[in-house]
Amino acid sequence: MTSDTVYQEAYVWIWLPGRTEPVVAGLLSRSGRQLVFNYGRSYLARDDRISLYLPELPLETGVIPLLPGLDMPSCIRDASPDAWGRRVIINRKLGLKGDGAESIELDELTYLMESGSDRIGALDFQASPTSHVPRQRRSASLAELLQSADRVEAGVRLHPELDQALQHGTSLGGARPKALVDSEDRHYIAKFSASRDLYNVVKAEYVAMRLGALVGLSFAPVRLVQAMDKDVLLVERFDRTRTEAGWARRSMVSALTLFGLDEMMAPYASYEVLAELIRHRFANPARDLRELFARLSFNILCGNTDDHARNHAAFWDGTHLDLTPAYDVCPQSRIGNEASQAMLISGTNRMSRLTSVLEAAPNFLLDAYEAKEIVAGQIKTMRERWTQVCDEADLNETDRLLLWGRQFFNPYAFEGLEEEFG
Repeated sequence: MTSDTVYQEAYVWIWLPGRTEPVVAGLLSRSGRQLVFNYGRSYLARDDRISLYLPELPLETGVIPLLPGLDMPSCIRDASPDAWGRRVIINRKLGLKGDGAESIELDELTYLMESGSDRIGALDFQASPTSHVPRQRRSASLAELLQSADRVEAGVRLHPELDQALQHGTSLGGARPKALVDSEDRHYIAKFSASRDLYNVVKAEYVAMRLGALVGLSFAPVRLVQAMDKDVLLVERFDRTRTEAGWARRSMVSALTLFGLDEMMAPYASYEVLAELIRHRFANPARDLRELFARLSFNILCGNTDDHARNHAAFWDGTHLDLTPAYDVCPQSRIGNEASQAMLISGTNRMSRLTSVLEAAPNFLLDAYEAKEIVAGQIKTMRERWTQVCDEADLNETDRLLLWGRQFFNPYAFEGLEEEFG
């Protein structure tokens, strides 16, 4: 396609549960300023068909009306590239880099059709209803990532995604560079440092993710490697499962989709409402309510205030919803001690304090004793394992001092507590 291509439609393909090859589900097309979806008749005739997501896209014929306030189906918007992916597409199509690309936005259909096929979740977008031709057919290999310096020195070209992230990440601006990396038995998202980092954000995210797992939360497994003298965080993908026939993909929807909100309404998203949705719609509400409460507590203890509604997600199998493992849990820089969470905690309160969490415990069907036990257990484990995990990350003393007491265990988190924890 040329750089001035204006897409009018895209065929939506889906990997059905347990399957290793996609089938066409329907058509996403322009209707004025909106993008609307209708299922294909062949898909509706399948015995193994599933809704892309209920109640948003029920299995019915004809164009499906959008939910109020949306310009496209939110469950399809979930498959669009993130900030880094968008920056790469803008650079490829328009030649803009760095600050020049920050004010540019392309339309969602362009992002869907120009991004790679190995996207998050189980959807892809094609020009044809009969032939699925993957874009960026292969991800970079783990060996290629680890050998990148030798390859560049030898004049061997890197996989395009690695080249963008490793060698051109700084020139493309502040979005966090990423690439897809595979080994024989794992699929990873590789996350690299960004040009505007004020401290080692890659290692800080590793520390947070490892501590989250050590306190007993369901977190995506992570590991640290180096490539071309850069720290790289490998986050194991949980939306891919290996079967005897090959790799299957798991459908996912973001919390923003669960809420029925668009990007502009994201500030109104809340843990309270998400907990209500879990109580009524999830397959194992008691388990997932406890997990969500514990993640909220951990976010406050580690200084992750970027817990917006696209950083929470659920698996969708056509019938049931289940929380995915946690991801993108990273301590955030802050000015002063006071901080607030991206999502409301309860009512209009979003303040990053443990008192906010404990007061919200009934929303998660937890009594005061259970809630305090969860929080106290996290504090104890994080204190005990801090040095171990920092050593794993080879985190220098300067960054340890910067993170501890500032992002991790900021005094504001403990403000107002009537008793000592941990």
